[in-house]
Amino acid sequence: MSATYSISALASELAITTRTIRFYEEQGLLEPERRGQERIYHERDRSALILVLRAKRLGFSLNECQALLALCTQPAGDDAAGLGARMEGIVALRSKLAEQREAMEQLDQRLADAETKARDQLETLRVPRRGSRPDEQQMTLFRFDQPDG
Repeated sequence: MSATYSISALASELAITTRTIRFYEEQGLLEPERRGQERIYHERDRSALILVLRAKRLGFSLNECQALLALCTQPAGDDAAGLGARMEGIVALRSKLAEQREAMEQLDQRLADAETKARDQLETLRVPRRGSRPDEQQMTLFRFDQPDG
């Protein structure tokens, strides 16, 4: 028998609110079993929710999340038109991921450059100026020429 989850257990495990889960259910992304007022989530619901949360973090729209779920969870069928449409969807989503990956790499490089520049500037602030008299040496972070007390 597969594992089942209450809405609160699933929310707790994934560090999200129950309202978030209900929202995705209202949008048709999740279809939990119902027993009266109680929602019973199965492993497939948990996996779908994890996939949606990852896609949302990457900037996917709800429609794109629905398409992603359909591509990853629904049977492909065995006709050429259905398989062709599925392949087009996969190619489109992979293309979007490639664009996002490129944008993230560019952003990461800019951050690395900014970090290197800031470290270099910080290091120059820590080193006393050459050729200056001891009373003119400036240490912006630490002053060693002041007596204690």
